[in-house]
Amino acid sequence: MKKRVLVVDDEQSILQSVTDILEDEGFYPLTAESGEKALKIMEEELLDLVLLDVWMPGMDGLEVLRKIRAEWPFVPVLIMSGHGNIETAVKATKLGAYDFIEKPLSYEQLLLTIYNALRYHDLQEENVLLKQKAASRQELTGESPAMLQLKEQISLVAPTDAWVLIQGENGTGKELVARTIHNLSRRKDKPLVEINCAAIPEELIESELFGHEKGAFTGATSMKRGKFDLANGGTLFLDEIGDMSMKTQAKILRILQEQRFERVGGSKTISVDVRIIAATNKDLEKEIGAGQFREDLFYRLNVIPMEVPPLRERKEDIPLLVNEFLREFAGQIALRPKRVASEVFEALKSYDWPGNVRELRNMVERLLILSRGKQITIGDLPSSFLRSDTGTPVRENEGETAAPWFECGDYRQAKAMFEKAYLTNKLRENQGNIKKTAEAIGIERRHLHRKIKALGLVI
Repeated sequence: MKKRVLVVDDEQSILQSVTDILEDEGFYPLTAESGEKALKIMEEELLDLVLLDVWMPGMDGLEVLRKIRAEWPFVPVLIMSGHGNIETAVKATKLGAYDFIEKPLSYEQLLLTIYNALRYHDLQEENVLLKQKAASRQELTGESPAMLQLKEQISLVAPTDAWVLIQGENGTGKELVARTIHNLSRRKDKPLVEINCAAIPEELIESELFGHEKGAFTGATSMKRGKFDLANGGTLFLDEIGDMSMKTQAKILRILQEQRFERVGGSKTISVDVRIIAATNKDLEKEIGAGQFREDLFYRLNVIPMEVPPLRERKEDIPLLVNEFLREFAGQIALRPKRVASEVFEALKSYDWPGNVRELRNMVERLLILSRGKQITIGDLPSSFLRSDTGTPVRENEGETAAPWFECGDYRQAKAMFEKAYLTNKLRENQGNIKKTAEAIGIERRHLHRKIKALGLVI
């Protein structure tokens, strides 16, 4: 894809000569004779670089630079001036210009500066992507037959541009599957933009997906790029696709078919190149039968269907997952990873994990923090895991009924303090939304309500 460069100068001869140079070098040049026109173009186009003259009638280059830095902080700007001096160069640099070029322009110097600016911009984007990747776990863990089959499917699909529909229960790791597909694709150096379709109010979905122009509605004080804009050249991950309203489904179907759209309040058609990965915990074919999901949208998304298995169907992966989570959490809270007794793994395998991997992950975090000693033992597990064949809780190495693990003085108090801090943090992360918080920590909503009441938490 050609790099799009905007040349801003009130001298027609400069515009023509720079445009010719850029075209010869394989760029896609755009031109503006004034600062006002330049800003209008920037609102309508996705640009990679701006060449900006300082001295122009009306709005001068430094004022234009201020506005560009405020609205489009990641677009590199090169200042051009035939009246250049040290003071102007320093001022432009302080305002955020990448570099300063004096007129008359040197062909070689111009191209060298452009390539350096673009390379710097690419490195910035790459750094952001690397930070995003480092912030989240990127590998699918598991050697069970179900996981090996899923990994093989991903390895075949990822290098293509085929669209993928990921289905699976809450907490199975659908987002991780989407990230893995993107990271193994040819688009891995471009953005992976995520949008939770269930979390955006219907009246804002168009603005989120397509962006809006300044003044499009009350509160639209500046132009905003939408998710499709931001994902151009990369991947757009539509999570919880089954929770969109029928009205929103109709709107998104059109852009998926055409890969073109207009921002809210705008008239210019913008074309994008985006790979779509969608995910849902719902059976969309049942939703179609119930009149809750569009059949044409389903077939548009369901090019490559993938099913992420629930944890109860791959319990042999539990030891691998537990050890991975232990290493992860130990690094976060500066603790040594603890060993896990073999009988603990057996107890964990005996549970059906309705909250799937997310619930297991939360359990491991609690065990690492609350267990005493260098090893997690069977006694550190909640009483629900310590059941005999008759359903009676038992002590390790004893046949008598065991008291719950938390009913011992200071330890019970410590557990309550941890639960209160833990739930407060999770509620804050989900803006106080009970349903989202319950899903995030892998428990039922009514159970979370009881916990909140028992701990005296304020939402």
